[in-house]
Amino acid sequence: MRPDGGGGGCRPAPLLLLCLGALLPRAAACPAPCLCASDIVSCGGRNLSASPPDLPGYATRLDLSHNALAALPAGWLGRPLDRLATLVLGKNRVGRVEAGAFAAAPRLLHLDLSSNRLTALNSSVFAGLPELRELLLFGNQIAEVDPGAFGGLASLRRLYLAANRLTSFPPGLYGEPGGPRNLTFLDLSYNRLGEAPVQTLLSLAAGGGGVYLQGNPLVCDCATLALLEYWVWKQYRPLVDFRGEYPCGDGAGPGFRCRPEGVSDLPSEAPVYQVEPGAWLRVPCPGWTPAPPEGRLVFWATPSIALNSSAAHASARLAVLPNGTLEIQGAQTEDSGTYACVVARGRHYGPGESPEVAVVVGNLSGGASGGGSGHRGGTEHFNTAFTTLASCVVSIILVLLYLYLTPCRCRDGGGGARGCGGRAISLCSDPREAESGQRRANGKRVAFMEPRAEDSSACDPKAPAVNSGHGATEGILKNGSRTVEPTSTDTSQKV
Repeated sequence: MRPDGGGGGCRPAPLLLLCLGALLPRAAACPAPCLCASDIVSCGGRNLSASPPDLPGYATRLDLSHNALAALPAGWLGRPLDRLATLVLGKNRVGRVEAGAFAAAPRLLHLDLSSNRLTALNSSVFAGLPELRELLLFGNQIAEVDPGAFGGLASLRRLYLAANRLTSFPPGLYGEPGGPRNLTFLDLSYNRLGEAPVQTLLSLAAGGGGVYLQGNPLVCDCATLALLEYWVWKQYRPLVDFRGEYPCGDGAGPGFRCRPEGVSDLPSEAPVYQVEPGAWLRVPCPGWTPAPPEGRLVFWATPSIALNSSAAHASARLAVLPNGTLEIQGAQTEDSGTYACVVARGRHYGPGESPEVAVVVGNLSGGASGGGSGHRGGTEHFNTAFTTLASCVVSIILVLLYLYLTPCRCRDGGGGARGCGGRAISLCSDPREAESGQRRANGKRVAFMEPRAEDSSACDPKAPAVNSGHGATEGILKNGSRTVEPTSTDTSQKV
């Protein structure tokens, strides 16, 4: 026996703990001013003026809010954080963000820079964040946004810019190549915007996005009035919920007239226009008979983008003519959908009025013709139903003939005097007399025949078979996991 009394072996538990202790300290280290739980690192409220050293590389969520950070230079994080999905920097003193400041966290999904001291967004300030989905910039002092500031944010879905000092709509939010073209939420409320880019806002809203503009001193011109009239008719929640904080809420203001002369009433239902693929289609603006006054824009909100009478669609297939008519050249199947003619009418739409039309590219039973007039009758439906009924009747008759008038062999009677010589054929009067041993089910059940003893004198028909087949900010940064889906679009609630 060994002197240590160990029975010739070592104790595995202490050895395992020793190995783990040698391997884990560096991976599990947590910066002194922070608290760490799983892959979450919280360093908030520590009066930090710089990022803590030795941030753990396993972090997916880093909270540095309520500190004294004043600038974010390149490399301020200290090390690459390839797993970081959520970075919270709200309630600091950040007044400067250099290009490449977030290069160490290329997989960020949520970035919170709210309630800081930013005054401008320089070009490429958010470069290197191709997966960013949510960006919070509200509560700063931003008065200027350079072109390209949002370049590269192709995945951005929600952008919060409320309570800043913007006097013009940020460039590059929708039309700039490489910019965020798929926004589902845009908050520009409580800024100093005087002009609303109606075409851009209609395009953003066409994709189901929520656009918040309340609390801005918007100029009450005819274009803005057209937008607000249309949104009121659509019961657009971002407008309806804050209707009292928009100008032009009760129609045209003093000093200008937007109601054109001789405009007819709007139809009670959306007219349907049909066109064959490849053909041209012209759709008049509902309730707009005369040509618009000089300088008056007519907007068309298509299923994917908005157009106006001063510029054609980028594809050059869709255009709004000077008289407000929508022209579709070489119609394609994806052009089908609901279109709305948005133009200032100087009044609210009635409950039985609609500025929308339906466009169908291809066949439409019972639909309207390409000119919007004339509907097909029910002849095609009647012919189809009659043909189907006749086919069913014929099929039933054939099945009955097959079951009860199946050709079979004759019975031999009287020593073959009445045999089947000379290819004589008779008809069985009862299918149950068929010889069960010679049925061919081909793997299917025979529903109408019962097993019986073989009878050499029975008929031997073809065996019929029957197939028996059978027949909102607080919810933004809750989880840093990359498996969490992006925040769903909900235009009915402002975060």
